[in-house]
Amino acid sequence: MAAAAPVTDRESAEIERVNASTATPVMFVHGLWLLPSSWQRWADFFERNGFVAITPGWPDDPETVEDAKQRPDVFAGKTVGEVADHLEAVIDRLDRKPVLIGHSFGGLLTEILAGRGRAAVSVAIAPAPFRGVLPLPISALRASAPALGNPANLNKAIPLTYEQFRYAFANAVSEDEAHALYETFAVPAPAKPLFQAASANLNPWTEVKVDTKNPDRGPMLLLYGEHDHTVPRSIVKASFAKEKRNTGVTELIALEGRGHAMTIDSGWEAVAQIALDFVKRFA
Repeated sequence: MAAAAPVTDRESAEIERVNASTATPVMFVHGLWLLPSSWQRWADFFERNGFVAITPGWPDDPETVEDAKQRPDVFAGKTVGEVADHLEAVIDRLDRKPVLIGHSFGGLLTEILAGRGRAAVSVAIAPAPFRGVLPLPISALRASAPALGNPANLNKAIPLTYEQFRYAFANAVSEDEAHALYETFAVPAPAKPLFQAASANLNPWTEVKVDTKNPDRGPMLLLYGEHDHTVPRSIVKASFAKEKRNTGVTELIALEGRGHAMTIDSGWEAVAQIALDFVKRFA
Protein backbone atom coordinates (compact mmCIF):
# COMPACT_ATOMS: atom_id res chain seq x y z
CA MET A 1 0.00 0.00 0.00
CA ALA A 2 1.33 3.46 -0.93
CA ALA A 3 2.00 5.91 1.87
CA ALA A 4 -0.81 8.36 2.59
CA ALA A 5 -0.44 11.81 1.08
CA PRO A 6 1.17 14.23 3.54
CA VAL A 7 -1.06 16.32 5.75
CA THR A 8 -1.05 19.87 4.37
CA ASP A 9 -0.13 23.04 6.24
CA ARG A 10 -3.79 24.09 6.25
CA GLU A 11 -4.86 20.73 7.64
CA SER A 12 -2.07 20.83 10.24
CA ALA A 13 -3.27 24.25 11.41
CA GLU A 14 -6.83 22.95 11.72
CA ILE A 15 -5.60 19.88 13.63
CA GLU A 16 -3.74 22.11 16.10
CA ARG A 17 -6.85 24.23 16.55
CA VAL A 18 -9.01 21.16 17.16
CA ASN A 19 -6.56 19.69 19.66
CA ALA A 20 -6.38 22.99 21.52
CA SER A 21 -10.14 22.88 22.07
CA THR A 22 -12.11 20.86 24.60
CA ALA A 23 -15.07 20.61 22.21
CA THR A 24 -15.94 17.46 20.29
CA PRO A 25 -14.33 17.55 16.83
CA VAL A 26 -16.47 17.18 13.72
CA MET A 27 -14.76 16.37 10.42
CA PHE A 28 -16.48 17.21 7.14
CA VAL A 29 -15.62 15.13 4.06
CA HIS A 30 -16.42 16.42 0.58
CA GLY A 31 -17.17 14.37 -2.51
CA LEU A 32 -16.52 14.70 -6.23
CA TRP A 33 -16.79 18.08 -7.98
CA LEU A 34 -16.55 20.01 -4.69
CA LEU A 35 -13.81 21.32 -2.38
CA PRO A 36 -13.46 21.46 1.44
CA SER A 37 -14.66 25.09 1.30
CA SER A 38 -18.11 23.78 0.32
CA TRP A 39 -18.51 22.80 4.00
CA GLN A 40 -17.68 26.21 5.48
CA ARG A 41 -21.26 27.11 6.42
CA TRP A 42 -21.70 23.69 8.02
CA ALA A 43 -18.46 24.10 9.97
CA ASP A 44 -19.61 27.48 11.26
CA PHE A 45 -23.05 26.07 12.13
CA PHE A 46 -21.61 23.17 14.13
CA GLU A 47 -19.17 25.46 15.92
CA ARG A 48 -22.04 27.74 16.94
CA ASN A 49 -23.57 24.61 18.46
CA GLY A 50 -20.58 23.64 20.58
CA PHE A 51 -18.35 21.57 18.29
CA VAL A 52 -14.96 22.30 16.76
CA ALA A 53 -14.74 21.72 13.01
CA ILE A 54 -12.09 20.43 10.62
CA THR A 55 -12.44 20.30 6.82
CA PRO A 56 -9.61 18.22 5.34
CA GLY A 57 -9.21 17.92 1.60
CA TRP A 58 -8.48 15.13 -0.79
CA PRO A 59 -4.78 14.89 -1.68
CA ASP A 60 -3.66 17.90 -3.77
CA ASP A 61 -6.95 19.78 -3.44
CA PRO A 62 -6.48 23.42 -4.47
CA GLU A 63 -7.48 26.01 -1.88
CA THR A 64 -10.06 27.84 -4.01
CA VAL A 65 -12.57 27.12 -6.76
CA GLU A 66 -10.79 29.62 -9.01
CA ASP A 67 -7.45 27.83 -8.53
CA ALA A 68 -9.09 24.46 -9.13
CA LYS A 69 -10.54 25.59 -12.44
CA GLN A 70 -7.13 26.88 -13.54
CA ARG A 71 -5.29 23.68 -12.53
CA PRO A 72 -7.73 20.81 -13.20
CA ASP A 73 -5.02 18.18 -13.67
CA VAL A 74 -4.16 18.19 -9.95
CA PHE A 75 -7.32 16.13 -9.37
CA ALA A 76 -6.44 13.41 -11.87
CA GLY A 77 -5.83 9.83 -10.79
CA LYS A 78 -6.96 10.04 -7.17
CA THR A 79 -8.36 6.75 -5.83
CA VAL A 80 -10.84 6.02 -3.07
CA GLY A 81 -8.17 4.19 -1.08
CA GLU A 82 -5.68 7.05 -1.33
CA VAL A 83 -8.25 9.55 -0.12
CA ALA A 84 -9.44 7.31 2.73
CA ASP A 85 -5.86 6.77 3.91
CA HIS A 86 -5.16 10.50 3.80
CA LEU A 87 -8.24 11.27 5.87
CA GLU A 88 -7.27 8.55 8.34
CA ALA A 89 -3.84 10.15 8.64
CA VAL A 90 -5.57 13.39 9.64
CA ILE A 91 -7.68 11.54 12.21
CA ASP A 92 -4.52 9.90 13.60
CA ARG A 93 -3.28 13.36 14.58
CA LEU A 94 -6.44 14.31 16.48
CA ASP A 95 -6.49 13.85 20.24
CA ARG A 96 -10.12 12.70 20.16
CA LYS A 97 -12.11 10.51 17.79
CA PRO A 98 -14.16 12.86 15.58
CA VAL A 99 -17.72 12.94 14.41
CA LEU A 100 -17.61 12.32 10.64
CA ILE A 101 -20.02 13.95 8.19
CA GLY A 102 -19.65 13.31 4.47
CA HIS A 103 -21.59 13.88 1.27
CA SER A 104 -21.70 11.72 -1.89
CA PHE A 105 -18.23 10.14 -2.26
CA GLY A 106 -17.49 11.90 1.01
CA GLY A 107 -20.39 9.92 2.45
CA LEU A 108 -18.82 6.71 1.16
CA LEU A 109 -15.49 7.75 2.70
CA THR A 110 -17.33 8.44 5.96
CA GLU A 111 -18.69 4.88 5.90
CA ILE A 112 -15.24 3.47 5.09
CA LEU A 113 -13.62 5.35 7.98
CA ALA A 114 -16.43 4.51 10.39
CA GLY A 115 -15.99 0.88 9.36
CA ARG A 116 -12.33 1.21 10.34
CA GLY A 117 -13.48 2.33 13.79
CA ARG A 118 -12.35 5.92 13.30
CA ALA A 119 -15.65 7.75 13.95
CA ALA A 120 -17.35 8.62 17.24
CA VAL A 121 -20.58 9.18 15.28
CA SER A 122 -21.10 9.42 11.53
CA VAL A 123 -23.56 10.97 9.09
CA ALA A 124 -23.42 9.84 5.46
CA ILE A 125 -25.42 12.14 3.18
CA ALA A 126 -26.35 10.61 -0.19
CA PRO A 127 -23.36 8.25 0.08
CA ALA A 128 -21.90 6.71 -3.06
CA PRO A 129 -22.34 2.91 -3.21
CA PHE A 130 -19.82 0.37 -1.95
CA ARG A 131 -19.20 -3.30 -2.76
CA GLY A 132 -22.39 -5.26 -2.05
CA VAL A 133 -24.75 -2.40 -2.89
CA LEU A 134 -26.43 -3.62 -6.06
CA PRO A 135 -28.98 -1.07 -7.36
CA LEU A 136 -27.79 0.90 -10.39
CA PRO A 137 -30.56 3.33 -11.37
CA ILE A 138 -30.59 4.97 -14.79
CA SER A 139 -30.37 8.44 -13.24
CA ALA A 140 -27.13 7.50 -11.42
CA LEU A 141 -25.63 6.21 -14.66
CA ARG A 142 -26.59 9.42 -16.46
CA ALA A 143 -25.14 11.56 -13.65
CA SER A 144 -21.86 9.61 -13.85
CA ALA A 145 -21.73 9.58 -17.65
CA PRO A 146 -19.41 12.61 -18.00
CA ALA A 147 -16.68 10.41 -16.48
CA LEU A 148 -17.80 6.84 -17.13
CA GLY A 149 -18.92 7.50 -20.70
CA ASN A 150 -15.36 7.19 -21.99
CA PRO A 151 -12.89 4.56 -20.65
CA ALA A 152 -10.04 6.91 -21.60
CA ASN A 153 -11.19 9.17 -18.75
CA LEU A 154 -9.92 6.72 -16.09
CA ASN A 155 -6.85 8.74 -15.09
CA LYS A 156 -8.20 12.15 -16.02
CA ALA A 157 -9.86 15.00 -14.16
CA ILE A 158 -13.35 15.69 -15.52
CA PRO A 159 -15.24 18.99 -15.17
CA LEU A 160 -19.02 19.19 -15.44
CA THR A 161 -20.76 21.48 -17.88
CA TYR A 162 -23.55 23.57 -16.40
CA GLU A 163 -26.14 21.22 -17.93
CA GLN A 164 -24.42 18.18 -16.41
CA PHE A 165 -24.21 19.89 -13.00
CA ARG A 166 -27.87 20.89 -13.25
CA TYR A 167 -28.85 17.25 -13.75
CA ALA A 168 -26.47 15.64 -11.27
CA PHE A 169 -26.58 18.19 -8.44
CA ALA A 170 -29.03 21.02 -8.89
CA ASN A 171 -32.19 19.52 -10.39
CA ALA A 172 -34.29 20.36 -7.30
CA VAL A 173 -33.56 24.11 -7.20
CA SER A 174 -34.43 27.02 -9.46
CA GLU A 175 -32.49 27.79 -12.62
CA ASP A 176 -31.04 30.93 -11.04
CA GLU A 177 -29.88 29.06 -7.95
CA ALA A 178 -28.46 26.23 -10.06
CA HIS A 179 -26.31 28.72 -12.01
CA ALA A 180 -25.13 30.33 -8.75
CA LEU A 181 -24.22 26.96 -7.24
CA TYR A 182 -22.32 25.96 -10.37
CA GLU A 183 -20.26 29.15 -10.39
CA THR A 184 -19.64 29.10 -6.64
CA PHE A 185 -18.85 25.44 -5.94
CA ALA A 186 -18.26 23.25 -9.02
CA VAL A 187 -14.68 22.11 -9.75
CA PRO A 188 -13.18 19.28 -11.84
CA ALA A 189 -12.97 15.85 -10.21
CA PRO A 190 -11.00 12.63 -10.65
CA ALA A 191 -12.83 10.07 -12.76
CA LYS A 192 -11.12 7.08 -11.15
CA PRO A 193 -13.38 6.85 -8.04
CA LEU A 194 -16.41 6.55 -10.28
CA PHE A 195 -14.79 3.74 -12.24
CA GLN A 196 -13.86 2.07 -8.94
CA ALA A 197 -17.44 2.30 -7.66
CA ALA A 198 -18.86 1.05 -10.96
CA SER A 199 -16.66 -2.08 -10.85
CA ALA A 200 -16.74 -2.70 -7.08
CA ASN A 201 -19.13 -5.65 -7.25
CA LEU A 202 -16.90 -7.34 -9.84
CA ASN A 203 -13.63 -6.80 -7.97
CA PRO A 204 -13.02 -8.71 -4.70
CA TRP A 205 -9.94 -6.54 -4.06
CA THR A 206 -11.72 -3.22 -4.57
CA GLU A 207 -10.92 -0.23 -2.36
CA VAL A 208 -14.63 0.63 -2.47
CA LYS A 209 -15.64 -1.60 0.44
CA VAL A 210 -17.00 -0.97 3.91
CA ASP A 211 -16.66 -3.05 7.08
CA THR A 212 -20.29 -2.72 8.08
CA LYS A 213 -20.02 -5.21 10.97
CA ASN A 214 -17.20 -3.60 12.97
CA PRO A 215 -18.59 -3.20 16.53
CA ASP A 216 -16.48 -0.03 16.86
CA ARG A 217 -18.24 1.62 13.92
CA GLY A 218 -20.36 3.85 16.18
CA PRO A 219 -23.84 5.31 15.59
CA MET A 220 -24.56 6.13 11.95
CA LEU A 221 -27.21 8.14 10.13
CA LEU A 222 -27.80 7.87 6.38
CA LEU A 223 -29.70 10.60 4.50
CA TYR A 224 -31.09 10.69 0.97
CA GLY A 225 -32.93 13.26 -1.10
CA GLU A 226 -36.27 12.46 -2.70
CA HIS A 227 -35.18 13.89 -6.08
CA ASP A 228 -31.47 12.97 -6.00
CA HIS A 229 -30.36 11.80 -9.45
CA THR A 230 -26.76 10.98 -8.52
CA VAL A 231 -27.36 8.81 -5.43
CA PRO A 232 -31.06 7.95 -5.56
CA ARG A 233 -33.13 6.43 -2.78
CA SER A 234 -32.59 2.82 -3.92
CA ILE A 235 -28.81 3.11 -3.51
CA VAL A 236 -28.98 4.63 -0.03
CA LYS A 237 -31.62 2.14 1.10
CA ALA A 238 -29.41 -0.72 -0.08
CA SER A 239 -26.46 0.79 1.81
CA PHE A 240 -28.67 1.10 4.89
CA ALA A 241 -29.67 -2.55 4.59
CA LYS A 242 -25.97 -3.45 4.87
CA GLU A 243 -25.16 -0.97 7.63
CA LYS A 244 -28.11 -1.83 9.86
CA ARG A 245 -26.60 -5.29 10.44
CA ASN A 246 -24.13 -3.51 12.70
CA THR A 247 -24.71 -3.78 16.44
CA GLY A 248 -24.62 0.02 16.72
CA VAL A 249 -27.43 2.48 16.06
CA THR A 250 -28.15 2.85 12.34
CA GLU A 251 -30.85 5.21 11.08
CA LEU A 252 -32.17 6.36 7.72
CA ILE A 253 -33.95 9.64 6.93
CA ALA A 254 -35.52 10.74 3.66
CA LEU A 255 -35.51 14.43 2.75
CA GLU A 256 -38.54 15.41 0.71
CA GLY A 257 -38.06 17.66 -2.28
CA ARG A 258 -34.26 17.59 -2.08
CA GLY A 259 -31.64 16.82 -4.72
CA HIS A 260 -27.94 16.00 -4.58
CA ALA A 261 -26.96 19.62 -3.88
CA MET A 262 -28.67 19.47 -0.48
CA THR A 263 -25.46 20.29 1.42
CA ILE A 264 -24.72 23.45 -0.58
CA ASP A 265 -28.08 24.79 -1.77
CA SER A 266 -30.30 27.33 -0.02
CA GLY A 267 -31.84 24.60 2.15
CA TRP A 268 -28.51 23.40 3.56
CA GLU A 269 -29.25 24.49 7.12
CA ALA A 270 -32.28 22.20 7.44
CA VAL A 271 -30.07 19.25 6.47
CA ALA A 272 -27.36 20.40 8.87
CA GLN A 273 -29.92 20.59 11.69
CA ILE A 274 -30.97 16.99 11.09
CA ALA A 275 -27.33 15.92 11.19
CA LEU A 276 -26.70 17.99 14.33
CA ASP A 277 -29.73 16.53 16.13
CA PHE A 278 -28.50 13.00 15.45
CA VAL A 279 -24.92 13.76 16.45
CA LYS A 280 -25.93 15.46 19.70
CA ARG A 281 -27.72 12.31 20.81
CA PHE A 282 -24.39 10.45 20.94
CA ALA A 283 -21.47 12.92 20.96
